[in-house]
Amino acid sequence: MIRIRAFKVTDDHSACLRYIKGHHLVLESYGVTKVTSLNADWIDDPNTYAIIVESEDSKKVYGGGRVQIKSDTLKMPMEDAIAILDDRIYDYTEKIGKYQVAEFCGLWNSKEIAGYGIGSIYMGRVGVAVASQLGVQLMALCSPGTLRNCLKVGFDIIRELGNNGTFYYPKEDLTATALIINDLVNLPFANPDEKLAIEKIKSNLSGGATEKGPKGVMDFIYDLQINR
Repeated sequence: MIRIRAFKVTDDHSACLRYIKGHHLVLESYGVTKVTSLNADWIDDPNTYAIIVESEDSKKVYGGGRVQIKSDTLKMPMEDAIAILDDRIYDYTEKIGKYQVAEFCGLWNSKEIAGYGIGSIYMGRVGVAVASQLGVQLMALCSPGTLRNCLKVGFDIIRELGNNGTFYYPKEDLTATALIINDLVNLPFANPDEKLAIEKIKSNLSGGATEKGPKGVMDFIYDLQINR
């Protein structure tokens, strides 16, 4: 049994440290070390929420992500990442407003669970369901490999930034695309099937689910209700 839970990062530092360690290991396995979302300046931020996929006893973390709200004290990781190439990102986020926009960032999953349906599309659904409780618009900076799935769950490309929304990041031979969901309630750009899947999670924040992947079936416990 696997548990997927969401919580304010200041409520569980030990889980956050396990999540950080796992994220580092996954990125290093791909030779990537310079990623702004690897910074841990968010760990004491009351406006950042973690989503963690873990064992039922909480001892092992298999993946996760963060919903990090732009505040007076902390920018979103993608702001400084993009500003190196296009500083218009600062005006873009300021127009939306502090406490009104967040970034879905730091997303990773281990190979152990990848074959059970817990890949980027599944975590994207969960991230949208969690962020929808926070009254914000949701941004992301995604790799080419996850772009298709991000668009399926409702993100739209921010074409007024970078080269039609695309940047060379985190290194010159890699690209990333800037995305946003302006309406997390209605998800106007989401694939209809994905929208239904997200609504199913929203209606079952403290329940359970069964997912099927190439390696077989796995049961999950949801603990996704946000306590602000």
